[in-house]
Amino acid sequence: MIETGVLKIGAQGDKEIVYTRGFAAPRGLVFEAHTKPELVQRWLGVRAGWTLPVCEIDLRVGGKYRFVWKNEARGIEMGMGGEYVKIITPELISCTERFDQAWYPGDCLVTQEFFEEGERTLLKVTLGYENAAARDGVLASPMESGLAESYDELARILEAHAS
Repeated sequence: MIETGVLKIGAQGDKEIVYTRGFAAPRGLVFEAHTKPELVQRWLGVRAGWTLPVCEIDLRVGGKYRFVWKNEARGIEMGMGGEYVKIITPELISCTERFDQAWYPGDCLVTQEFFEEGERTLLKVTLGYENAAARDGVLASPMESGLAESYDELARILEAHAS
């Protein structure tokens, strides 16, 4: 049974981070929430004064995506993007990731897998880094709390959509 509401995160192998989060929503809807800009802008990293005004998604192998978050009160922005390398709708998205102001070396390979059980979906994300030091630096960052908050917001959006 898929457990919902709990983010589980940890190191895997020499260079990877794996995390999972269950949602009380069908896989197709969770997949859409990760691939439609108008939905992504409502939950991904939009917390503590941050907005996501640039959210471009060309969802096809070889297509690019671009996200730019802004915090108007602090006068800062953070951008990142990459290229889609594999897509199986609504099961899998794999893409590269690179921040404009890189805080780890090289690209990250992000693989998102969507597993359905009834009306619940388990999201499993594998992040592959250039080396263990990069992976460990990301694990030491506030990434986990940011992910948890973002996914909690996504869960609220999915719940509102279901009712």
